[in-house]
Amino acid sequence: MRIVMFSMTPLFPDRSMGGAQKQLKKVALYLAEQGHDVTILCTRRSDANMPFHWHPNLEIVPIFRFKQPFPEPYATEVYNIASAIQDVGDYLDRADVFYSHDGGLIFPYVYQDTPAIISLRSILFSETLQSGFLFQGDGLVVPSQHTVDSWLATVGRFFPELKNRMHVIHNGLDFSEYRPCSFDDLADRLKLEPQRYQYILYPHRPDDAKGIRQTIAVADRLVHQYGLHDIRVLVPQWIDTGLADHVLAYYRSLQEEIAQHGLTDYFVFHDWISDSDMPQYFSLGTVTFALGNYVETFGNTPYESLACGTPVIVASVGPYRDMLPDNLVAKVNYGDSEEAARLAADILQNRQRTSDDTMHWLHENFKQDDMVRTYADLILNARKLGPMPYVHHHLDPETVAFRLAPWCVVTGDSIYHDFLGTYNDDAQLVRCAIRGQVTAKDCSPDQLIAWYREGYWVPIFPDEAE
Repeated sequence: MRIVMFSMTPLFPDRSMGGAQKQLKKVALYLAEQGHDVTILCTRRSDANMPFHWHPNLEIVPIFRFKQPFPEPYATEVYNIASAIQDVGDYLDRADVFYSHDGGLIFPYVYQDTPAIISLRSILFSETLQSGFLFQGDGLVVPSQHTVDSWLATVGRFFPELKNRMHVIHNGLDFSEYRPCSFDDLADRLKLEPQRYQYILYPHRPDDAKGIRQTIAVADRLVHQYGLHDIRVLVPQWIDTGLADHVLAYYRSLQEEIAQHGLTDYFVFHDWISDSDMPQYFSLGTVTFALGNYVETFGNTPYESLACGTPVIVASVGPYRDMLPDNLVAKVNYGDSEEAARLAADILQNRQRTSDDTMHWLHENFKQDDMVRTYADLILNARKLGPMPYVHHHLDPETVAFRLAPWCVVTGDSIYHDFLGTYNDDAQLVRCAIRGQVTAKDCSPDQLIAWYREGYWVPIFPDEAE
């Protein structure tokens, strides 16, 4: 079968800009190894502008001239957008099926005559949101139930058929690679001293939402409150560091903040780690932090770290709330640096590693073979289903019931809002949320609508009630 794939994000022979691109490579390689002819069209940039192969049956063609570096890829000249539409259409002329990974292609008419599977790996970026609201494909893949619930509460309000086209496929790990392993080679290349220091890992791109400020705050407590002077925090410098002035400026601001806390000697900035080196990287760590309020759709870091034997501490946000069991993974409320430091100190002082129960849970639920086979089955069996009909229900707060939005959760005496990254301790709001459903009988219609506008409530229309 001839399969054409789309990636808004640039692709590289041996590196990935993020977890979504790692999963794309796994799926595409599996299909190529089964004998299918796979072409991935992606965005080009100065350091990635020549076609290459991951497999004899799998060619990557950097052809699009979307704006680089990230974000806002559509902030480019109009002819570049027209060329992208033309290029995808030309390749689809000789394709049996189309797969768009991580959204980005916001023009559903391009694939209107070709069976199309779309995967959305974000519910934050503008081009992915547009891909979701303009979706007219034949299958929509997301990596977590939290993401399903979020799309159904928004896009699904206007397209009830969406629920019949959604598929949850969790990201999978190759446990022959992601396992505890020797890390001497990588430690030598990074000039690290694992015999002397315990390393805290922050394996994320430069983004406040990914938790770097929280990591600094926790490190401050570990050094100055717990007296742990043998720690070092590893921070990779993103692929775009040499291409974007704003990324360089961001790292300078981090270093200034680190210096203000007297932590300059405790933070180590190093080059971005290649995919093949990630198992070594996770294995050399003592603990991994994922403390940000970024609304992941899956978030690979905790799973990869745990598989390599290194415990993680995560903020209880987005899909981490439900997918990571409380009895197996250390979780804290977002912003609670005191509790995060307490948990980290315990891990560091006792040299804890991933428990046998946690390792068993990982291997049972996140096998790479399960993931790629499920993707392949969906892509290879895609059939045109026709456009989804648009449905509109009038929103009258006097008659419509509301429920707590799937991106909100009651936490003690407050409600945490994933997208705002804040807590709301309004007592009436919390009481209504605990009740489950709320109507104009529970509070004034004006108050209901005000909470709805702020994203705390979503309406329950007849299609959902059924």
